[in-house]
Amino acid sequence: MSELVARTGRHQQRYEAGYRLIAGCIPFRFRNMEENGGETSEKIVEVLMINSTSGPGLLFPKGGWENDESVEDAAIREAIEEAGVRGDLVHFLGYNFFKSKTLQDEYSPEGLCRAAMFALLVKEELECWPEQRLRRRSWLTIPEAIQCCRHPWMRQALEEGFLKWHDSGMASTMNNED
Repeated sequence: MSELVARTGRHQQRYEAGYRLIAGCIPFRFRNMEENGGETSEKIVEVLMINSTSGPGLLFPKGGWENDESVEDAAIREAIEEAGVRGDLVHFLGYNFFKSKTLQDEYSPEGLCRAAMFALLVKEELECWPEQRLRRRSWLTIPEAIQCCRHPWMRQALEEGFLKWHDSGMASTMNNED
């Protein structure tokens, strides 16, 4: 098996109209909720978050969308590199705009970013992944994740993208496939 390596650098980053283009995902799974002496009553959704390497709070996997990949491929790559999970992108959650305080460059001098976010149904948690020495994974309920989000734009992606999609019943069709 070849060792996975995280991509680094900015030489292949995509930019559009002064925005650095970002791809990310909200990894999720269904967990059985047990009640009444161990009887399974329902499945609850949990989302996977990772620690930030630059301060408190938790994040969803995301990173630069590069010239040699589709936005979907970039989101899947970031999930593998940062969170060590593989799965299926099942829904486009929308675009979120934010300003990076640290990542300004000649193509985005103000640090403006546009993140394409997806829901990723996790199928596999890897034992080894590129950023495992830097990252800790945490499975959280949606209310827990809302409280732990480091960035307001990620909280918005969770509340206005993922939660609306989930509450519309679209995710429940996947819940029944297990």
